[in-house]
Amino acid sequence: MERIEYLLLLLGAVFFAYRAIVSTRILVSTIYLACVSALVSVVLYLLGAAQVAVMELSVGAGLVTVLLVYAVSVVGDDALDPASIIPKPLALTVVGLAIFMVGWMVYPSIQTAETTGPVDLASVLWGTRVLDVWIQIVLIFSGVMGVLGLLSERIRDPKKEVGA
Repeated sequence: MERIEYLLLLLGAVFFAYRAIVSTRILVSTIYLACVSALVSVVLYLLGAAQVAVMELSVGAGLVTVLLVYAVSVVGDDALDPASIIPKPLALTVVGLAIFMVGWMVYPSIQTAETTGPVDLASVLWGTRVLDVWIQIVLIFSGVMGVLGLLSERIRDPKKEVGA
């Protein structure tokens, strides 16, 4: 029975993630991303990671959504520029290479031994919970870059303004 719940929650998260990608309006994509974070936090809670679920819900569904809605309200919903200066094959290759390199760096840290007795914060963060730290670093960096991208101003081409 639990597997059906997990499967439905994860399928819902995948569906909302797909809708966030294909949506043409940024505000609608933001709401879909909040739904993904909410469903993932429910899965984390059901798996017994209540603190991680609360962090995911508060940061992923709360803080990031508020920041994105604020950025969209400042920039406007039509700020999406579909034309990319990077060719798609090059972008996909770079993203795939980055995912491989992060996986190569993170994989050895997953295999950690259980420790007993008192431990200090540094050994927990950089020893047993290093995967969580890496994921938080990637999420925070991605969020900051996304907000900066939304808030950045476009460089106007003077040739187009003269001809218009």
